[in-house]
Amino acid sequence: MKAQYDNIDEYIRDLQEAIASSDGQCAAHHYNLGLALLSKRDFMGAESAFRDALRESPHMAEAMVQLGGICLQRGDLDGCLNYNTDAANCRPKFAVAESNIAFVHLQRREPDKALKHLEKALKWDPKFVQARNEEVIALFMKGQYAQSEEHCRKLLKDEPNFAPAWQNLALALYEQNLIAEAEEAMLKAEKLGYEVAEGFKQALAEKKSRA
Repeated sequence: MKAQYDNIDEYIRDLQEAIASSDGQCAAHHYNLGLALLSKRDFMGAESAFRDALRESPHMAEAMVQLGGICLQRGDLDGCLNYNTDAANCRPKFAVAESNIAFVHLQRREPDKALKHLEKALKWDPKFVQARNEEVIALFMKGQYAQSEEHCRKLLKDEPNFAPAWQNLALALYEQNLIAEAEEAMLKAEKLGYEVAEGFKQALAEKKSRA
């Protein structure tokens, strides 16, 4: 939202007026309207705005990614995959789209497919936190716990307050029977606001008691 606006509703009204005065032919206004509506969790309105943006600018990869996110929000993995694939095809070296494609494959328990897209994303944006975290998860899914731990520690070196990575580290350590270290990582994740599953807490406590 622009700094001169006091609230999001005022910004939305100005965007709608700008769209009306230009006969709707401004992809950027439609896209910004979509973002503003997303911030209010108006997913239907946002979806309509992003579709309008694509009508005016059919190769706007950013709008495709946002539509993919809306699909994901309602559980439509196919839609998310399709929109992000289109975005990756429209814009060369688009790390966000490749990472989002990888996320869908992870949801489908397809780590090898995910890693292929993550390789591209991290080649183009080596510090991309989302992609780096997905790489950790993909390696874990493949049972490569030591490699998952290694990549997770590298991520945490750069992003020490990224709570999901602490929990992923805890999982990798747990699978290697490094229980004390796993517990420490889990507690760090919780301290940073991550909601750890009760099942994992119980499993960790049981292993600790048998150690």
